[in-house]
Amino acid sequence: MKRNHTMMQFFEWHVEADGAHWKRLAERAPELKDKGIDSVWIPPVTKGSSQEDTGYGTYDLYDLGEFDQKGTVRTKYGSKDELLEAMGICTQNGIAVYVDLVMNHKAGADETERFQVIEVDPNNRTKDISKPFEIEGWTKFNFPGRGDKYSAFKWNHTHFNGTDYDAAKDRSGIFRMASNKEGWDDNVDDEFGNYDYLMFANIDYRKPEVREEMINWGKWLIDTLQCNGFRLDAIKHINHDFIKQFAKEMIKKRGQDFYIVGEFWKSDLAACQHFLDTVDYQIDLFDVSLHYKLHEASLAGKSFDLTTIFNDTLVKTHPTHAVTFVDNHDSQPEEALESWIADWFKQSAYALILLRQGGYPCVFYGDYYGIAGEHPVAPKKEAIDPLLAARYHHAYGDQEDYFDHPNTIGWVRRGVEEFPHSGCAVIIGNGENGEKRMCVGKERAGQIWYDITGNQDQTLKIAEDGYANFIVKGGSVSVWVEQVPDQEKQPEKEKA
Repeated sequence: MKRNHTMMQFFEWHVEADGAHWKRLAERAPELKDKGIDSVWIPPVTKGSSQEDTGYGTYDLYDLGEFDQKGTVRTKYGSKDELLEAMGICTQNGIAVYVDLVMNHKAGADETERFQVIEVDPNNRTKDISKPFEIEGWTKFNFPGRGDKYSAFKWNHTHFNGTDYDAAKDRSGIFRMASNKEGWDDNVDDEFGNYDYLMFANIDYRKPEVREEMINWGKWLIDTLQCNGFRLDAIKHINHDFIKQFAKEMIKKRGQDFYIVGEFWKSDLAACQHFLDTVDYQIDLFDVSLHYKLHEASLAGKSFDLTTIFNDTLVKTHPTHAVTFVDNHDSQPEEALESWIADWFKQSAYALILLRQGGYPCVFYGDYYGIAGEHPVAPKKEAIDPLLAARYHHAYGDQEDYFDHPNTIGWVRRGVEEFPHSGCAVIIGNGENGEKRMCVGKERAGQIWYDITGNQDQTLKIAEDGYANFIVKGGSVSVWVEQVPDQEKQPEKEKA
C-alpha cells in the first residue's frame, strides 16, 4: 500500500516577479517531500505578454524563458534552464510536476490586422448588437525573437474567432470575427448564452491547423520538460471535444500514469459530471462545488449545517476524479473569483480535504507560505503542517462518518496494518465546544490518543469497547491520533 498523495499549487497571484520562483521550488522541494507533498502544480511556464505576466496572458507557447521577447528573456518565474533544474530536483525528491497550460487565448500580439467583426452583448454572446464593421486588432503573432525554432506556425486573425480591443478607435468590447460564419464554438459552457470567449484573442479550435499545432505543442512540452502531468486552465471555454482529444493524445504520448486535471470553474455539479462524461474521464476536475461550500460555511458560522458540507460536491459523487482544494490563485482576495475561506475555518477546511478517503487534495501556496502584494496575507503553515503529518502517517483505512449534529461533525479512519499507528478521529465544530462519541476499534482499547493539531492539550484513553468521547473547541478542529511512546510518528513540533 502506498502513502497518501498530496498536491501543492506552488504559486499565488502575487508571487514576486523577481525571476526566482523556479529557484524557490528547487530549494523547497526536499522540505515539501518531508511534509508529504509528492506533487506540485506549477504556474504557466510559457512566455507571457510581459516580464510581470503571471503566465495567463500567453504570448509564445514555445518560449519557456529562452528567447528575448516582450522585453525579457526570463518569464516572471525564471529562465528555461532554472525551470529544468527545478524539475530535475523535484524528480530526485520523488515529487511529480504538473504544468499549468493556458490554451484558450493568446495575448501580446506582435502586429495588428484589419478585419471585419460583429460586436455582441457581453451578457448574452449569442446576441449581436452591431452590423459587421472593421476594426484593427492585435492578432498577428510572428515571434521575432524565436523565429521558427521548435515551430514555424504563425498565428493570425483567421485562427481566432473573437477579440476584445479595436486599436484604431481605442475601444474595448467583445467582437466576434465576421468572417467566421459558424460564429462562436457551441461545444463550450452555456453561461452568458455562450462562454467560448473569455479574454484577449480567442483561439478557434474548429480549425484543423489550430488543433494540430496545439497537440504538437503539448507533445513538445512533454518531451522538453519530462513533466508528470498537466493542469488545464479555463476548459469550460474550450471546445470540449478538443479537450478530450488533447488528453488522449498526451496520455498516449507519455503513458497511462500521465496525470491531467482541468479547471472547469462551475459550482453546478451536474455540469461538472456531464463534462467528465464528455471527456471519457480522461481527466480529473477541481471540486469547485466543495470550495464554495467551504466558503459558505466560513461566512455563515454556526448557522451553517456542517452535516451538509459534502452535499452536491464532486468528491461525494466522483471521489476518484475530484481534486479538492480550499483556496487558489483565483479565489484569493482581490482576484477575479474571490471567495476566500475565512481564517477561523481555514484549518477545519483543510482537515475536510486532507483527512478523508475521497479526492486528491491540493494545498495552496498562498495558504502555506502566505500572500504577497499590497495587501499581504500571513502564512498558515503552522496550522496546515499537523494536518499534513496526520495525512501522511494516520489518515488510512475504512472511514466511518458521524455527521449527526449541525454544529459538530466527526469521522474515524480505522488505519491499516501496513502503517503502524495509523488511524485517526477527526472532529470539527462551528458553534460551542463539542464532543462526539466515536468508535476507533476494540483493538485500540487502552491506547492513549492526543490531538495532533495542538488545539487540545489533554489526552484521551480508548475504552474497552473501542469508543471514546472526542472533544473539540468551538470554531476549530481536533485530530486525534495514537500517542506513540518513542514519538516517532508525532509531528516535528511535538518532538522538539
